[in-house]
Amino acid sequence: MKKYISILFFVCSSIVFAQDKRPNILFIMSDDHAYQAISVYNDKLIQTPNIDKIAKDGILFSNASVTNSICAPSRATILTGKFSHINGKVDNIFPFDTTQMTFPQLFQKAGYQTAMFGKLHFGNNPKGFDDFLILPGQGHYINPKFIGKEKDTIITGYVTDVITDLTLNWFDEKRDSSKPFLMMYLHKAPHRAWWPSPEKFEEFYQKEFPLPETLFDDYSNRASAASSAEMNIFEHMHLMQDNKVYPKTIQQMGDLVKDITYTGESRKIKKAGAGEFLIPFRRANKRQEEQYRKTLDKISADFKNKWPNMSNKEKTIWKYQRYMQDYLATISSVDDNVGRVLDYLKENDLEDNTIVVYTSDQGFYLGEHGWFDKRFIYDESFKTPLLIRWPNKIMPGITNDEMVQNLDFAQTFLDAASIKVPNDMQGESLLPLLFEDQKKWTREAVYYHYYEFPSVHMVKRHYGIVSKEYKLVHYYYDIDEWEFFDRKADTMELNNLYDNPKYQQIILKMKKKLKKLRKKYKDSDELSQKYLY
Repeated sequence: MKKYISILFFVCSSIVFAQDKRPNILFIMSDDHAYQAISVYNDKLIQTPNIDKIAKDGILFSNASVTNSICAPSRATILTGKFSHINGKVDNIFPFDTTQMTFPQLFQKAGYQTAMFGKLHFGNNPKGFDDFLILPGQGHYINPKFIGKEKDTIITGYVTDVITDLTLNWFDEKRDSSKPFLMMYLHKAPHRAWWPSPEKFEEFYQKEFPLPETLFDDYSNRASAASSAEMNIFEHMHLMQDNKVYPKTIQQMGDLVKDITYTGESRKIKKAGAGEFLIPFRRANKRQEEQYRKTLDKISADFKNKWPNMSNKEKTIWKYQRYMQDYLATISSVDDNVGRVLDYLKENDLEDNTIVVYTSDQGFYLGEHGWFDKRFIYDESFKTPLLIRWPNKIMPGITNDEMVQNLDFAQTFLDAASIKVPNDMQGESLLPLLFEDQKKWTREAVYYHYYEFPSVHMVKRHYGIVSKEYKLVHYYYDIDEWEFFDRKADTMELNNLYDNPKYQQIILKMKKKLKKLRKKYKDSDELSQKYLY
């Protein structure tokens, strides 16, 4: 009997030991972080040494993309490993199907300790987490409110610093060292309207950034969707909300300043209101307000002095520079704080057995095509940064150009942790690519579907297929138009070749592949009708 008990104890101990060796996972996601604003992808705008380190120690994906370029749907896809039309979260309006199994739930059931801090964007009770504090909705940059598992709280400080503090405090005070962990460390930044910390606000206001080649794109030779979108920097970027000009300054200048109007979700013309500036700014305490006003005063003085005498082109450039100053300043804070977390892992002997992932919920336009925001299947919003580090497993300094998606994250994490993947998940594990086993990777193209129209920014509904070489897009609902791009020959996607005779055979093949992909992922025109409004 003693012998039996001893053997049983040994077996059980061995199982526990094996479980302990399963990798930790640190999933870092920012909101609307363009790959162009990470220096390992592009060093012309900003230096991000800490985020870069993840790529230098691991792998960089140059063709990573999303299935639906908008915040809440992207996050739902990441959590479920399923397309929007399956998990129900097709846009920011339709509800997420809460009966869907998420990968954190599976990690929790498998014995992982799970936690989430930061921006989820939808829902207030994320499933599968032992501990969480999340921002309600979009959340605030200044003195943010958090929804907790036990109680809600408001924390004084800058949101990027606060989310990091919460994450590090959990590691210090709540982590169970006997269990592997899944930590979802989710930044609000650099989501609109880009409020930097006071220090970064002052620093980046002094900087000037290079203009994108397509800043003054006239949208010729594209489908009508490009010219009708409401996210042009000159026409649709708000002077108060986005560029941080005082409402009183706008009022003082009277007719010299044209009201920014947009159609919006109700198809009615709306004006940008002062509240979009005042509501976030009034969250600042007296000390914070004084710090912000140092730079805010300079912005409004510069605007008042220059705006009346500027041409429309000069006004576009002025607004672009203000946009970049704030957007990139918020990213600088993200990079600083990512460095804090990476340092913690190293200093506490957690580095070697932790998979670190850095990504965003989609890409973002940084003036390309004259735009800000995302939504389109064009590369700047369709592609997303993806950097993964796994010491002693992934060779450092690898760049991979395969067509991968946020659809694949859930399967990858489950596979790495030796947790069974549900049959209804639709992605593919990235482990073969992480381990440079290309023979086991067979995907040639990815599928994309955007639904949120008519709504904010008025980007038409569309779906499409993207390979390394080509992109085929179908716009539907209130229009019926196609676009086809040669991604190798036309990297800026300026020339719609859909009617070009030289490409007709390729287009025919791409249409057949698109039809197969839609069938594979269980999407259809009939199903799209379900999500009309």
